[in-house]
Amino acid sequence: MIVDIHTHTFPGKIAARTVDKLQSMSHTHPFTDGTVQALRESMAAAGIDRSVVVPVATNARQVPRVNDASIALNESGGGVLSFGCMHPDYDGWKSELARLAENGIKGIKLHPVYQEVNFDDPRFLRILDRCAEVGLLVLTHAGKDVGFPGAADNVSPARIASAMRQTDGVALICAHMGSWRQWDDAERLLPETGVYLDTSFSLGAMTPNGDGYYPTPESLRLLSDEQFVRIVRAFGAERVLFGTDSPWGEQADSLQKLRALSLTDPELTAVLGGNAQKLLGL
Repeated sequence: MIVDIHTHTFPGKIAARTVDKLQSMSHTHPFTDGTVQALRESMAAAGIDRSVVVPVATNARQVPRVNDASIALNESGGGVLSFGCMHPDYDGWKSELARLAENGIKGIKLHPVYQEVNFDDPRFLRILDRCAEVGLLVLTHAGKDVGFPGAADNVSPARIASAMRQTDGVALICAHMGSWRQWDDAERLLPETGVYLDTSFSLGAMTPNGDGYYPTPESLRLLSDEQFVRIVRAFGAERVLFGTDSPWGEQADSLQKLRALSLTDPELTAVLGGNAQKLLGL
């Protein structure tokens, strides 16, 4: 089984507008139109069995509405699962996280850059502890964000390590190989924390949208093959999960890039789906 742990979709009425806004912010090229149907078509073309949608609450008011949609998406089947969301300023965080778990949601997505709160802030720490209590995974954006080039380090490796020292038992997945464009610090600070990594938007190079924002090929580069493999082995392949950030990563191409690395067959099997199967209880 191949599992993509990190994808995004948007309701049909706003998908085109949302994808257009995000590609303008990031100056990168989307590979689907952002709908669930387009994700399913991408999965079929790539040979991916399951994809996990990870929604982001950009304000506290959105939380229950987005979570209702996540529960409904999970009931629709078709190989697409959805996590829930949480915002650090949502007053009903404790009961809402319990509601998600009671409705079969496997985890939540946090995005400290969009939510403008540091990851080791007490508002996030209480969410991490509550997720551990009710059995929810947490997938957080980690590192810089392509859409906010001047953003503060809300979720740097140092802040992730600090949060893990102050919480107990949460299964935390750090997107983008531990911290986007802060990979040296992730490699240095995070292997002993017990966090998982996902591979999304981290290998090879970004695909520009053609607006001329990125001046050179070097400005598009992500992790080298060598450092990517080194990070996998520093954490252990059993703590790395395949993710694409679809529609910002193309699923078939992401698979091809991973399969071309010098990972062993057991390492690749674990990364591409074995680890996610265990965490998600598939």
